[in-house]
Amino acid sequence: MPDRPRAKRRQSGTSTSNLIHSARVGENAELFADIVQLHVDEGATVADVTFGRGVFWRRVPAGRYQVIASDIASNDAPPDCSFEYRSRVDCRDLPYADGSMDCIVLDPPYMEGFYRRSAVHLAGSGSHANFRNAYSTGEANAAGDGPKWHDAVFELYLRAGVEAWRVLKPGGVLIVKCQDEVSANQQRLTHVEIITAYEDLGFYTKDLFVLVRSNAPGVSRIVKQVHARKNHSFFLVFVRPLGRRRRPRNARCARTGGERSDRDGASRGGGSPTPEKNETKTGRPKKVVNKVTAKRPAANKTAQRKGGPKRQIRP
Repeated sequence: MPDRPRAKRRQSGTSTSNLIHSARVGENAELFADIVQLHVDEGATVADVTFGRGVFWRRVPAGRYQVIASDIASNDAPPDCSFEYRSRVDCRDLPYADGSMDCIVLDPPYMEGFYRRSAVHLAGSGSHANFRNAYSTGEANAAGDGPKWHDAVFELYLRAGVEAWRVLKPGGVLIVKCQDEVSANQQRLTHVEIITAYEDLGFYTKDLFVLVRSNAPGVSRIVKQVHARKNHSFFLVFVRPLGRRRRPRNARCARTGGERSDRDGASRGGGSPTPEKNETKTGRPKKVVNKVTAKRPAANKTAQRKGGPKRQIRP
């Protein structure tokens, strides 16, 4: 019996070139409006935890989202801010309940010069003046015994990511702005470091956008250029997957998340943390067995007890 021809599968939708692309030349507000349109449902509760002057929201239609704006600065809300605003809110210690937000927006200062010990040493002079005015409070950030320079930048992102995980609902979206930099004459690919660390926390990296500056960056003094000048930044889109949180895969995330990670997992029904490889379920270290001596014949054990080799008797 001849085979019947298969029915052609109909595809719904229309042909169009009006799409949101992964890279563009432009401004933050234009790209951010497209990102939230693509990844955040209308009516969602969004916490912009590094609101600043609210530049991101200038192209987003009013009333589309329930936005809670906050910043670590003690200033009042910007004059044109139409959202609920809270000052003195640290993105690493948010005043929101567990699983209460549909989306978190994170855009902290991502230049290592903002984490110097003295205000006179802060970056943001010369070609970076506009950046400093928009993103910095002008206050010094004493490093103390903690990480310094670029490592301090990454530590901020990592701690903010741990807190975002706590606040987001399962399936919630985390939008992160960052930029690579050269610190201490070394190339630091910040967006790669953040993606790796956040995936260790359990996030899924859903999308990545590249924003290229419309004007050419410059420097006031240069002897010899050894790295390409950064004229682009990144928007990273992460999703907290549905279901149980998984344990961080490396010590860096475990150290940063600390007790809160284990406590939050237990409070949400995740149970006690999984024992490490060299631990029993009671938390005690496993007994280490020497595989070489364990396979020796009994005669050798007798010789070891008597202090000399056992005499061999031939038949």
